[in-house]
Amino acid sequence: MRKIKSLKVFFLAALFVMGLSSVAFAGAQDFVLVNNTGFPIYKVNVSAASTNSWEEDILGSSVLMNGESIRVNFGAGNTQYWDIQAIFEDGSAIAWYNIDLLSTYQVTLNNDGTATLQ
Repeated sequence: MRKIKSLKVFFLAALFVMGLSSVAFAGAQDFVLVNNTGFPIYKVNVSAASTNSWEEDILGSSVLMNGESIRVNFGAGNTQYWDIQAIFEDGSAIAWYNIDLLSTYQVTLNNDGTATLQ
């Protein structure tokens, strides 16, 4: 009985440590991106606001349909302000600038060109 209890405690402690280690590798800017534009998004670029060019498309071959969301993960870092660009099927694009991702966990891209931050 005592051995089983020790194994349970060990197992729970191991799960706790694994959970902490995954958090340690998460970037402070990680967020959930929600498409509320009314249209499918074919490309999403997220770049530091301090740069003049867009990073690579984070969707790859995926399409972010209206109403869907995707988790955007960063490596470790502490850049605060980011720009997000959505590109639609016809090639048109909308960009949202200077989004504070250090204090935001969800960005909803709205159909009126605004973004809702939570």
